[in-house]
This record gives sequence, C-alpha cells and structure tokens, in this order.
Amino acid sequence: MKEQKPKATPFTSYQKFAVFILAITQFTVILDFMVMSPLGDILMKSLSLKPTHFGLVVSAYAFSAGVSGLLTAGFADKFDRKKLLLFFYVGFILGTFLCGIVNSYYLLVAARIITGLFGGVIGSISMAIVADLFTLQQRGRVMGFIQMGFGASQILGIPIGLYLANAWGWHAPFLWVGGMAGIVAFFIAVKLKPITKHLELRQEKSAFEHLKHTIANKDYRIGFTATALLSVGGFMMMPFGSAFAINNLHITQHQLPMLFMIAGLSTLLVMPLIGKLSDTIDKYKIFVGATIWTIIMVTIYTNLGVTPFVLVAVANILMMMGIMGRMVPSTALVTSIPEMQDRGAFMSINSSLQQIAGGIAAVFAGTIVVQKDKMSPLEHYDTLGIIIVCISILTIVLMYRVNKMVKRKNKEKKEEFAISLEAQTKS
Repeated sequence: MKEQKPKATPFTSYQKFAVFILAITQFTVILDFMVMSPLGDILMKSLSLKPTHFGLVVSAYAFSAGVSGLLTAGFADKFDRKKLLLFFYVGFILGTFLCGIVNSYYLLVAARIITGLFGGVIGSISMAIVADLFTLQQRGRVMGFIQMGFGASQILGIPIGLYLANAWGWHAPFLWVGGMAGIVAFFIAVKLKPITKHLELRQEKSAFEHLKHTIANKDYRIGFTATALLSVGGFMMMPFGSAFAINNLHITQHQLPMLFMIAGLSTLLVMPLIGKLSDTIDKYKIFVGATIWTIIMVTIYTNLGVTPFVLVAVANILMMMGIMGRMVPSTALVTSIPEMQDRGAFMSINSSLQQIAGGIAAVFAGTIVVQKDKMSPLEHYDTLGIIIVCISILTIVLMYRVNKMVKRKNKEKKEEFAISLEAQTKS
C-alpha cells in the first residue's frame, strides 16, 4: 500500500498572530546580534581593535547568554511563558540602549554582556511557546517564518543599520533596534495570551532538580550536542564576514549594505519554502541536502580572493540558502524531543549550550584569523572553512540520531493513543 504524504495542518487566526509576533521578536534579537558583523570593520577601525578583541566583543554576548540560560532553565517551566518572554525582552531592550550610548571598548563589552543576559534566553522561550502552540506537522512552517527574521534582518535591518552607522556613527543602529523592540514589547504585553498549559502538569521537583533531571536525560543530551555544533560554524564565520568582504574580496563600505540586503532577500524567499518542504517531506533529508550544499559553498567562499561584486553576491546567496536551509528542519526536529513539562528547561539549556559553543567558536576564530594592520587582508580565513566543513559532517550524524529518536517517540505516542481509544471503545 502506498504511503500517504502528511497533510499540512492549517493555522488558526490566533496562531497566525503568534507566529508573527514571535517572528518580529526574533527579528529584533537577531538584528541586535547580526549587526555586529557588518559593524565589525567599522568598530575595528574606530576603536583600534585587533581580531582577537573583536572576537571577545561578540563572544561576550554569547557567554553571558549561555550563563543566563543555564541559570533560568530550572525556572523556565514554572511560570507563564508570556510573562517570561516579556521580562527578558524588556531587559534585552535596556541592554541594547546601553550599547547605543557607551564610548569605549570595555564599556561596549559590558553592555554586550548585559544584552546577552536577557537576549540569549528569548529564543529558547519562543521555541517553548512554538512547541506549546503548534503541532509537529505545523512546526516546519512556523520555524520557516520565524527564521525569516534572519533574512528580514539582512534585507531591512542590517543595510539600514549600516546606513545609520555611516551617517551618525556606530551607536545609531543599537538605538534604532532598541526603539523598534519597545514597540514589539507593547504588542506582546497587550495581544499575546497567557501560555500556562504546562503549569497544569504538576511538578514536584525544585528548580535545581528540574535542571539536573533535564541534563541527565540521554535523549535530551543528543539534541543539545547537535544544536551546539550547528551554531559553531556561524559564530566562526560571522564576526569577520564584513572585514573579509572589504579587505580580501575588495567590497566597498557602500556596497556592503547591498550585499547583505541581497543575501537577506534570498533567505526571506527560501525560508517559507524550506519550512513547507520540511512539513511535507522528511525533515532529516532536507537537513542533509542543505548541509551538503553548505559544505560546498563554505569551501568555495572562504577561498575567494579579489572578486567582482556580482559574483560575491551570488556566492552569498547560495551559501545563505544552505546555512539557513538546514536550520529550519533541524530546529523543528530538536523542539520535538522534550516532553511538555520539560520544554522550557530543555529550550533554555539548548540555547545556553548553543550560545556558549558559539562564544568559544568566536574566540577561537579570533585566534586563527590574523590581520597585520587595519587595511591588510585577513589571513587564515580558509582555515575556518575547513573546520566548519568537518563540524558540518558531524552534525549530519548527530541529526540522524535526533531524527530516529523523534520518529520513535511519535510512534510510541500513536500506539498509546490507539490503545487508549480501543479501551474506551470496549468500555
């Protein structure tokens, strides 16, 4: 008998609003983080930073976000998820405004630490909300739309941020992001309904015991490792992306916003398609295909020399399609691992390890990449490409285990439901 393809479950009007508000929240958080890459060359020249110093600016956010996630993981399933989201989002807004008023390297590092303490937890809370409000058959599309925040930040956010930075200095983009986030926070407070279904499942464990229980789960640890490795590649390449484009590929500061806009537009168009394919085809197969494509494009891109703008733009489009194409199915699979009563803790720990792994990767990348002076090309960027390729191969193996685990759990749930239904029929 021919196996039927799963039908896409439609969204309710409130689910559509929830997707939109979570996507726009992610847009502001991602933009705050992503704007560091295009501002990298400006900051390195303005504050006379070496690649190692700039790597620390980026990793300061990541490490503080990781620590914050671990500290809050035990409490993540004990409160209304809406209130948690709002609390950390307001803290993120304050941290972003601080980044917009500091005037030295050390104060910037301190401001990034504060922003990370709050901003790093928002993604995990959002993923827990997604797992609560949407079925597995809907999550591929939801992740596709939420991940569009990444593309939107490149189409609108990063170019506008760069224009603001060129016109009024590097502080302006942070003030702009903080202002936008304030508007989003208002709509979260007014329109998003309380999310408390997980509180109906009584939890006798203390916050520390809940954290310990979540970490001790073998299935959960496989998901943690897979997600952490997925973040390493982006954190290694991202901080030095603009410096590589300007100093090695000879892209000008005025062309840089256009480069990010073109890459972002392609991402915005691809994400919903990847999400839909993830819900109608096998998520793991989509992930493997996107990872292999990423390996090819990262190898090509990190070995480029002086290149015409058009070719650099095409290479960026193709590379971003692979990088973001693997994030949608992998996130949809990983969010299906935890039980409902563990989702908040799982997502917090998962986000923490992702951020910590990324922070280590950014510091490590800063020790590999060398720049002799402000105007000289970056050296050893191709070495980063080799490391990313090796890590990408490992993620294929780990995500295979995650995929098997998720399919096993879904099968067990269906069998339990069938037994329950049969018992009700007999009675």
